[in-house]
Amino acid sequence: MYAVIKTGGKQYKVSEGDLLKVDKIEGAVGEAIELGEVLMVGGEEVKIGTPLLPGAKVKAQIVEQDKDRKILVFHSKRRKGYRKTYGHRQPITRLKITGIEA
Repeated sequence: MYAVIKTGGKQYKVSEGDLLKVDKIEGAVGEAIELGEVLMVGGEEVKIGTPLLPGAKVKAQIVEQDKDRKILVFHSKRRKGYRKTYGHRQPITRLKITGIEA
């Protein structure tokens, strides 16, 4: 069984036991959470929401609160000698999917 969920403005296809990297979700490591924005549940019978499936939930456990790899941003203006570099590390949460309820 699999599900398509929406979190952090992105959509993910998940199955039970998957490890997933998403934008930061508040919570402590080891805490169980429910993701309620389920767009589709598949398996033997496919259920598609319009846009969300009522009553469908995906249960997950927070494995890690971390920062993603560094993204370098470089600005320059030609012929002016202006150059600026800075970096950004997006906070992320790693989830382990523990169950899917249709």
